[in-house]
Amino acid sequence: MTHTRYAFVKANWHADIVDRALEGFCEVIPRENVDVFDVPGAFELPLLARDLAGTGRYTAIAAAAFVVDGGIYRHEFVAQAVVDGLMRAGLDSGVPVLSVSLTPHQYQETAHHNAVFRAHFVEKGREAARAALQITQARKSLQAA
Repeated sequence: MTHTRYAFVKANWHADIVDRALEGFCEVIPRENVDVFDVPGAFELPLLARDLAGTGRYTAIAAAAFVVDGGIYRHEFVAQAVVDGLMRAGLDSGVPVLSVSLTPHQYQETAHHNAVFRAHFVEKGREAARAALQITQARKSLQAA
């Protein structure tokens, strides 16, 4: 029996928050069906997602990052580039690439904000897994028609 494989790519920047998305994802899709890949930051997500899609091994790919205003550059630019790149990787490859890349309007590195965003990433991971299952089913239905 062939198992369906999913790839989960996560940025190491703010790993204490971003890793929670993988936890939520694996609450919906069994961990044994998920290959996990780490990249340094959000900007590297689209390239690896594209490469993983090109292998033909994965039904869907989820990519997770937390892009915050570090006061050095406009974080909106990075977030937009990442989401655009992920979309392009999916469209070019035909493999669904789902984004769990979040850019909050307000983030302060406090215990309260970290707890809020850790919990939020768990839920976003669940949502990405449900989206992966739903788009996979919709595409199978389309192929069968």
